[in-house]
Amino acid sequence: MEDTLYYSTNDSGDFVYPIEKDSTILLVVDMQNEFVLDDFGDAVKFKEEATFEQWRPFYERINQIVIPNNRKLLNFFRKEDMLVSYTRIASFRTDGRDRSPVQRRPGWNNILLQKTSYGSQIIDVLAPEKEDIIVEKSTDSVVNGTAYAQLLNNLQIKTVVVTGVVTDQCVATSVRDLADRGFNVIVAEDACAGATMDVHEAELKIMNHIYCDVMKTEDIRQLMGNLIK
Repeated sequence: MEDTLYYSTNDSGDFVYPIEKDSTILLVVDMQNEFVLDDFGDAVKFKEEATFEQWRPFYERINQIVIPNNRKLLNFFRKEDMLVSYTRIASFRTDGRDRSPVQRRPGWNNILLQKTSYGSQIIDVLAPEKEDIIVEKSTDSVVNGTAYAQLLNNLQIKTVVVTGVVTDQCVATSVRDLADRGFNVIVAEDACAGATMDVHEAELKIMNHIYCDVMKTEDIRQLMGNLIK
């Protein structure tokens, strides 16, 4: 990931996070049926509106890159007996009155997914296991309106590896809030997706080295394999 102007003169390049097995957690953001499946939810709406061709690259990236890399990270964390967590957008009420204002706003971000609905569930290929932490949120950020940060503190977590959708909304707001709460954050850029690659790359370029370190899945697995104590 190319540096922003803020760090254009920084030539250290050293990774400084104290990655330890028991203080690192994986966070999979909103990989839900509604947003990710190409034959359900948003994809069906796009097809009905005849706008699916504009979204095809998004779903191709999801299927060919994002889901496989999420599986690689999940497999790595579980093999190492490390903590795994998920967030999902899920309203407690069918009328969505418990949603934050940003998720009630007309247009793209008007999201109403009742917690028991099919659309709100994590996709089967990335399904949580019994010991995984699942946090339901009616906000974009996993930190605002949930006990996630408190859970991490209880677990003595220092580093959060983040994946999911979409890069410039729920992923980015979660990354920024986690960083502000004092957590080290790594974003797996090839395990995330935005509506377009331009938006995805622009958001990551802005956050890189300031709120997080942006890395590829294989580099994260290699780094953690070398540094985990």
